Amino acid sequence: MNKRLILFLGALLGLAIILVATQGRYPVSAREIAHALWAHFSGQPLTPRSEEVVFIFLSIRAPRILAAILVGASLSISGAVYQSVFRNPLVSPGILGVLAGASAGAAVGIVIFSSWPLTQAFSLVGGLGGVGLSLTLSRLRPQSPMLALLVGGLVSSSFFVALTSLLKYVADTENQLPELTYWLMGTLSRASVTQLLWVGPLMVGGVIYLSLSGRVVNALSLGDEEAMSLGVDSRRERLKLIGLTTLICSMSVVVAGIINWVGLVIPHVARLIIGPNNLTLLPVVAILGAMFTLLTDTLTRSVWTAEFPLGIITSLICLPMFAFSLWRDQSRS
Repeated sequence: MNKRLILFLGALLGLAIILVATQGRYPVSAREIAHALWAHFSGQPLTPRSEEVVFIFLSIRAPRILAAILVGASLSISGAVYQSVFRNPLVSPGILGVLAGASAGAAVGIVIFSSWPLTQAFSLVGGLGGVGLSLTLSRLRPQSPMLALLVGGLVSSSFFVALTSLLKYVADTENQLPELTYWLMGTLSRASVTQLLWVGPLMVGGVIYLSLSGRVVNALSLGDEEAMSLGVDSRRERLKLIGLTTLICSMSVVVAGIINWVGLVIPHVARLIIGPNNLTLLPVVAILGAMFTLLTDTLTRSVWTAEFPLGIITSLICLPMFAFSLWRDQSRS
């Protein structure tokens, strides 16, 4: 049953990709895309219309579709792992400071260096640095490692949020501040083939590894003593999972900026569908997160004449979903 559900959701994701590829300000049919791509890759002569279709799909829509899938899957599965490892359904991928650190890094790149490549590089370094600071602070109280880690994440997030606010205050109000503000709201408009070539393989590998780590995550969700009795080195496995989720979340910020609520809400929705067993929950979460982000991004770029920031739309949609999931959990209990 669970494997069938995963296959069914995978097929739905495939249909969503086909649907999204045809939508936009320049609508094209799936048949036009298929014929144009076949002619392009087989070396046949292209009509002017086919050249337009190839350019729109390969240069604009395909990178954005792939970016939406990677970002949604990465944030969602990271949130599910964090909620199980910390045994708290209200934590999200930003709990250890990765999103705040990545935001501060991007602010450094935009305000101080005014360079988009450096903005992406500093965003990645900032995300890793945010979690690194959390882990360093957690060592100050080894008697309560989980509590110390959460407190370290709170301190790290507060520090990097303050740093971002300082850089926003000193930013040029004509160019730098609007660019930084728009980027912090989240957008996939800058997704490119070059960008995805270096972040894509790592994000795909991270999502696949986490999807196959359900047994370890189940053991960690029982507590350290129970995990040790099952032969799981809780400290090593926890650090491994935190490191991997930090990496893919940092890369999602590099691609899309700050996308709120996806990593918190989608795992709750998946639990309503499949239950709490991480063996099947994690791959379902990844597929649902990818599909949700893909369809939401299509909404932001297709419904209105002006493109809205993706992070705003995800927040508006996820808030009622989150409230419903909490009500459903309460009614079940």
